[in-house]
Amino acid sequence: MTNNTFSANLGYACGFYPSIAYVCRRIGINRQQFNKYLAGTVRPSRYNMRRISDFFGVTEAELLSEPTGFTELFSLRRIPKPAHQDDIVVPSYQRLSRLSASLDRYCGSYFRYFYSFSNPGYVMRSFARLERKDEAYLWKNIEREINPDTGTAEIAKYEGVALFLGERINIMEYETLLASSITQMILYPSYQAGIDYLLGLQTGGPIKRGRMPAASKVVLQYLGENVDTRRALRECGLMCPETVAPRIASLLDNRVSADSWVFEVEQQ
Repeated sequence: MTNNTFSANLGYACGFYPSIAYVCRRIGINRQQFNKYLAGTVRPSRYNMRRISDFFGVTEAELLSEPTGFTELFSLRRIPKPAHQDDIVVPSYQRLSRLSASLDRYCGSYFRYFYSFSNPGYVMRSFARLERKDEAYLWKNIEREINPDTGTAEIAKYEGVALFLGERINIMEYETLLASSITQMILYPSYQAGIDYLLGLQTGGPIKRGRMPAASKVVLQYLGENVDTRRALRECGLMCPETVAPRIASLLDNRVSADSWVFEVEQQ
């Protein structure tokens, strides 16, 4: 693709924000250098291309695609709110972050298990990672599902934050492509020397089921700090319950007793 293709897509994406200066500040790229990208006279370095892609929530390939296709794709993204609204939201998160206990011992990779909201009767196993960046704990989750018609793998990516409040691990994530759905998890911490499983409850509103609010038990299986991500992703996808390890399968049981008025998860 030519620089003109990239510059056209970049200019279109910038149009969703208050100003070019605002975009430059948020990405951390010099305005003069950014203007060269917009003019098509200079191609960003791989490092800056990654920063630009991450900011707009697209891949490098999408930024370099034909403008017509990029316009259709990017129009699906949620139009960002004005910058001044950060002044309202950020202090609330900062206060919670200051009150949060350390999650350092929980950083690393996990398999995440839960009964699929969109595929009744199947268990979803996804790959997730918790990392610390400065004073914040960032969460990433990748779901891999095989399309039965084409046999190809469909990927859904989620990002979010984690807080350790009231002796419970709280994780809130959003789906990165459309940014139109949020999932929340509340997990029991591990009181053992090592981390094996984390058990809790998650809520969400799956698109395939009309965004009907739903809840299920969720299990995080700790894999460690150094994990072969590609190999782990190959093991992810929808599973028949009988193929899930017995210990995990028993923890995922969503049945509610007749005398219960709410869906609760007991610590195991």
